Amino acid sequence: MALSRRVLLAAVAGSALAGCRPSARGGVGDPSPALSATATPAATAATVTPAATAAPAATATPAARREPTRAELVDRYGGTAPKEWGLEVAGVITALPDGERATALTFDACGGPGGNGYDADLIDFLRARSVPATLFLNARWIAANPDVFERLAADPLFEIGNHGTVHRPLSVSGRSAYGIAGTRDVGEVYDEVVGNAHQLAGLLGHPVRFFRSGTAHYDDVATRMVADLGERVAGFTVNGDGGATLSASEVRQEVAAAPPGSIVIGHMNHPGGGTAPGVAAAVPGLLAAGRRFVRLSDVLG
Repeated sequence: MALSRRVLLAAVAGSALAGCRPSARGGVGDPSPALSATATPAATAATVTPAATAAPAATATPAARREPTRAELVDRYGGTAPKEWGLEVAGVITALPDGERATALTFDACGGPGGNGYDADLIDFLRARSVPATLFLNARWIAANPDVFERLAADPLFEIGNHGTVHRPLSVSGRSAYGIAGTRDVGEVYDEVVGNAHQLAGLLGHPVRFFRSGTAHYDDVATRMVADLGERVAGFTVNGDGGATLSASEVRQEVAAAPPGSIVIGHMNHPGGGTAPGVAAAVPGLLAAGRRFVRLSDVLG
């Protein structure tokens, strides 16, 4: 890693936010009554929750298109009230495309106090079995693990996704999830997405394609903004490790039961937890049964 890249990594500030801890799919919502969570059936043929008819979702920004500025997005969305809030809202990819029989393993690294760990056992297992995965890395985690980041970024088995700048739920009105305060307005949504996106583009030499917020919660205005900024919002079909809280046997059960076409979420920042041994126990059986594993970019255009 060049010196300039090391300086950039070291310059990313940490924060006091908690690490990712999404609970069972659809099992925990924000207690605030302002908006009700809108759920879509999991693991259905529809891979992206359709946008509300009153507010068409923006399409993904082509690479050649100029990225909108913070001021432009504030002007575009500042007066738009969200209609949905939760894990599955308009614009969130919740499964692989129709007919896809593979499974996508995705692992978050949330950063911050208690979240800067690195589960080497998990990554070593994936490498030993040549199992690809998409790794969603938070800016704080990257700053705490520059050498590990360099090795992961150089490994073609993995692709790097954007897990936000300070790991916040993505909201234009300050919604929270699991006790973590969300972004408060359009400007803060922009900061949460673009801060880490620009850092990753500088480190990787190319823009990242997928975004997952801290806690994986969104409102539908925020997901439209992510699309305008050229990234796709990656949700999940199966919560593989319960926010890094499940035991190894529970993780094994969840991952082994993941149906074809599913996106599995787990965590790679809690060494010593149940994620690595649970994944290691589940994946060989799936491989033996003919299951193929993919990175998100392998099957999502």
